[in-house]
Amino acid sequence: MQYTGSCHCGDVTFEFEAPQIDGGVKCNCSICTRKGAVMSNFLLQADQLKITAKADALSLYQFGTMVGKHYFCSRCGIYPFHETLRAPGSFRVNLNCVEGVDVNHLSLDMFDGKSL
Repeated sequence: MQYTGSCHCGDVTFEFEAPQIDGGVKCNCSICTRKGAVMSNFLLQADQLKITAKADALSLYQFGTMVGKHYFCSRCGIYPFHETLRAPGSFRVNLNCVEGVDVNHLSLDMFDGKSL
C-alpha cells in the first residue's frame, strides 16, 4: 500500500510503500516516552522513504551515542520519523503522522529502550 504522512503544519511530508499497517511499537526510553510516539513496526531504508520539507523545516535532534537521528519540524515541533539507533540507515515512521492510520486500533508491541 502507498502511505503519506506529515507533521502538523505540513511543512514536512513523507511517502512510503508498506504492507497494510496493523501494528506499531511504543518505546519506554526517555525521548519516546516524552514524545508519546507510536512507531512503525517495520523498517524503511532511506530510498524507501520519500521526504519533502520546506527550507529549514526539517530539524535533527541527537543524544547519547549520537547514532540515532530524531527528525522534527522546526515550525510545529512534530516528530514524523527517525533513523534508528539499532539499524543506522533504516527509518521508522511515527504512525500518528500517517494519513488514514488510527493508532488506537492497532496492536502495539512494547520495546524496552530504557534498558539499552
